[in-house]
Amino acid sequence: MIRKPVLSLVLALVLVLPSAGHSQNDTGGSRSGRQAAATPGAQEFLSAFQIIRDYALEVHSDSTLWFRAVDGLIQELNDAYAQAFAPAEYDEFQESNTGNYAGIGVQITTLNEVITITAVFTGTPAEESGLQVGDLIIAVNEESTEGWTTGDASDAIRGEVGTTVDLSIARQGLSVPLRPTVRRDSVHVVATETDLVGENIAYIALDRVARGSADEVEDALSDLEDARGFILDLRGNPGGYLDESLSLADLFLPEGARLASAESRVPGETGSSLDEAWTAEGPDRIPGKPMIVLVDRFSASASEIIAGALQDHDRALVIGERTFGKGVFQNVFRLSETRHLRLTTGEWYTPLRRSLHRPRTAQGNPLPEDPSTFPVVTTPAGRELVAGGGVFPDLEIKNDTLTLLEREFTSQAATAGVPLNPRIEEFSFDQSQKLRADGNDPAIDPAAFEDFLTGLVEEGADRVLLDNEEVRSYLEYLVVQRIARRMDRIGQAMEIRALRDPVLAEALRLLDEVATQTELFTAADGSNANQSN
Repeated sequence: MIRKPVLSLVLALVLVLPSAGHSQNDTGGSRSGRQAAATPGAQEFLSAFQIIRDYALEVHSDSTLWFRAVDGLIQELNDAYAQAFAPAEYDEFQESNTGNYAGIGVQITTLNEVITITAVFTGTPAEESGLQVGDLIIAVNEESTEGWTTGDASDAIRGEVGTTVDLSIARQGLSVPLRPTVRRDSVHVVATETDLVGENIAYIALDRVARGSADEVEDALSDLEDARGFILDLRGNPGGYLDESLSLADLFLPEGARLASAESRVPGETGSSLDEAWTAEGPDRIPGKPMIVLVDRFSASASEIIAGALQDHDRALVIGERTFGKGVFQNVFRLSETRHLRLTTGEWYTPLRRSLHRPRTAQGNPLPEDPSTFPVVTTPAGRELVAGGGVFPDLEIKNDTLTLLEREFTSQAATAGVPLNPRIEEFSFDQSQKLRADGNDPAIDPAAFEDFLTGLVEEGADRVLLDNEEVRSYLEYLVVQRIARRMDRIGQAMEIRALRDPVLAEALRLLDEVATQTELFTAADGSNANQSN
């Protein structure tokens, strides 16, 4: 049973506080913000507002002036994460926050200039209506989609829960379009990607810490419980809900282990703080199994809580790059029925009381720092960890970069206006459909690949560069990895990725050599020693 902490503070993606004009959280404390109106400064502000509204040559509505005033207040804060949300911005924020939206449950993209269904989510109205991967959406509510962008189609298909949308579907093998009427409903997009990789190694990628992420990972652990070792990939994960991150860390730690703590300001007070701490309810879902966490400079916020907790307790080896360093959390306050304010309200700490926050300017740029002043903490196993902002990996490995020829090709294609990524997506999708229908494994048909390259040349790609074996191998790598993903062969896609992903490759190599977490730390020490020589 995954623990559900009482306090639902949120990082990067945050919790909405329900009371207009109040700061309130699940601990039950609240304080009205209206008392500020009694201060002289607040009275001056209101007077200025009324004068501008009544006398300024340029006329604006009250709502516009108030919203601009709020923006002005935010600009005066040294808070890179503060934001006033307009209604549409808040809706988009909520969707990315939770993974939930009101629609029919399909993933779409524009392939060969046609809106194409590239995924149908399980248990959604789209699946119930018989929609399939590869279906072409040629009309929505009797309006042709010719010339539409993916965003245009998405806006037209989505709508309020309980309403319907009429689609016209072109499907291979059918001479007449299908015309299903599909009910809109709440749809949840999963945040995880899981499979076995290599020699029975469980791979779990988490692209955000959304609502339900802990349940998704727990299900994956049950499915993959016989694996010899586990990789949790948090690279590129911008964060999410604090309570979900705590529940995720809880999956790998014993009962009573501290997960994190937080320090915030007592509402309305200037010299006191409110402290909260969370402990695991356990048990470890994969006891005794060696585990590696992958991070990079884009791993932030709630994902850093997970990595930091597992690192502090010697439960996982952390590999990759120093993480972003977002060690503060935000609350969202409702200003009105349509307007919301996000504000940084506190700081969180790892179990060993490391503050992982890296100070930045209001524009998000890191402030200068002196690594020699970074404090160091010691784990129960005697490992020393740096506490200088962000999670410092136990084994630092930089992501792979393009070769000079690969850079030359991608630059030339971009300069010539070749839509390289869309063409790779289109070709990979077509190939995956054929391979899936024939029951074959991910592969590239040589003749089809030559046609693909010829098409790139016709759009402006340099033939000499494309004939270079290094460039061709790079494109083959991109295509076959994408084909495997389109065929839902995540394990094979990761094995292909590892050919050019040194972080993943090293994780797989280490887990192939060890049976316990202690052996894993020892092996990593050897890798660090080799890097130093």
